[in-house]
Amino acid sequence: MNSRERVLAALQHREPDRVPFDLGGAPNAGIHADAYRNLLRYWGEEREIKIEDIVTQKALIDEDVLRRLGVDFRRVDFSFSTTERRLRELQEEEKYTFFIDEWGIKWAKPKKGGLYYDMKRHALPASQITADDIDALKGPALPSRDEVRVLKKKAETYKENGFAVVLDGTGGGIFEWACWIRGHQNFFIDMVSRPALAERLLRKILSYKLKYYELMLSELGDLVDVVAEGDDVATQERLMISPELYRRMLKPLHRELIKGIRESTKEHIFIHFHSCGAIRELIPDLIDVGVDALNPVQVNAAGMDTKQLKKEFGKDITFWGGGVDTQHVLPHGTPEEVKDEVKRRIEDLAPGGGFIFATVHNIQADVPPENIMAMWEALQEYGEY
Repeated sequence: MNSRERVLAALQHREPDRVPFDLGGAPNAGIHADAYRNLLRYWGEEREIKIEDIVTQKALIDEDVLRRLGVDFRRVDFSFSTTERRLRELQEEEKYTFFIDEWGIKWAKPKKGGLYYDMKRHALPASQITADDIDALKGPALPSRDEVRVLKKKAETYKENGFAVVLDGTGGGIFEWACWIRGHQNFFIDMVSRPALAERLLRKILSYKLKYYELMLSELGDLVDVVAEGDDVATQERLMISPELYRRMLKPLHRELIKGIRESTKEHIFIHFHSCGAIRELIPDLIDVGVDALNPVQVNAAGMDTKQLKKEFGKDITFWGGGVDTQHVLPHGTPEEVKDEVKRRIEDLAPGGGFIFATVHNIQADVPPENIMAMWEALQEYGEY
């Protein structure tokens, strides 16, 4: 099988020749620039490393590295060009560098020892807001036709070379962006005490997303295999909001979003959905709205036991991730412990297809290259059907 055939078989819940491998295809299956630099040095290489995403500080993985590791996916999105622009526009204050994004959110990273950009100021005030405040938000501009054509050429090349092509979303989920714009605590209160305003903000974000996908898929629809969407609605211990509130306010919007994506192209597209944490209680809802694959499968979060997840939901959803714990095992375990973890997760998730191997979220800065290679070697050893 080539990479695309392997991936499609897995997403169709058939066993391919081997478990597909993702590194940098899904938006949150990448590698921090520090870890990437250390991996290259481990191989005896020094090269310029480009930042793909400014917030997470993910590296832009070089094509020769993707091929060396046998990665089955290639992604098309605007994160790299957006990051290049933001890097040019970085500002400084005291101990931080910062930028302000298209919504008006301020993101900052410590000059010394900083690993990521975190939110320092939300776009809307902490006080009560009005409909006019929401309507005044500008938000990101849609890609230009020229930008879309550049990505189309990339997608054509990827497909011609037999890779599965992933179209990235818009940088944040509907709920995520609302929380970032308003502040988590304020938006949680809005959802309960001012639901009409909360829904107005959510629908403003949804409207942008639908326009984005209509534009992108009108050009790339016959080239894209997977659309990568998501919305973080859980912590490591529990959901951020009640299941009832999710089903009343967010689920209809997720359904509308996925329906809009599918209607934007005549080709069949698989929907990847990223949601960290203890998401088990909402997996049936995600299946119901049309999600095909769940990422990152945070194996150490409450209720996210891989054997049980496969038993309950393995026929209805693909697990895209869960290949190795990135919180404890990958950064702090021995290479043998990493291999044992990979073997266990493959045994739990791979039978019958419906599994794409990826780490639980991005490989973080403190992961030693020896453990990255131990993970990869274990996948080669145990990942064949």
